[in-house]
Amino acid sequence: MTPAIALLEHEAVAFVAHEYDSGDELRDFGREAAEALGLAYDQVFKTLLINVDGERDPVVAVIPVSCMVSMKLVAAAVNGKKAAMCDPADAERVTGYVVGGISPLGQRKRLRTVLDETVGLFDTVYVSGGRRGLDIALDPADLARLLNATIAPITA
Repeated sequence: MTPAIALLEHEAVAFVAHEYDSGDELRDFGREAAEALGLAYDQVFKTLLINVDGERDPVVAVIPVSCMVSMKLVAAAVNGKKAAMCDPADAERVTGYVVGGISPLGQRKRLRTVLDETVGLFDTVYVSGGRRGLDIALDPADLARLLNATIAPITA
């Protein structure tokens, strides 16, 4: 059980956990998940941590694995000016998850979260379940509610 699954169960949110074999050599974890589960890249979302305006806590950006994040748009979504990717070691420390298995759910601390607007195109979206080789399928409205997320265009 991961903290992400524990949160979903505690909140009585409907979800389906999907496990798959995670390769050791691949570094594009989101695309690997989509391929292993036979899903479109647009429906599987990756979790990125972004530093905005030098603030202590990063912002969580959740975007389709088919897209690249726009630092300008993430900053704008949280009323910031400048953004940069968070160092992977810092992302692991802040979230409690390892890179490639960082879930937007059940992180050590509730962080400001921005979901890409394309989340609304689907009845079900897939996000990391909190470890490599585990994705969670859930309703995007539940995801947004649990994260108290802003929904905005944040991809380039």
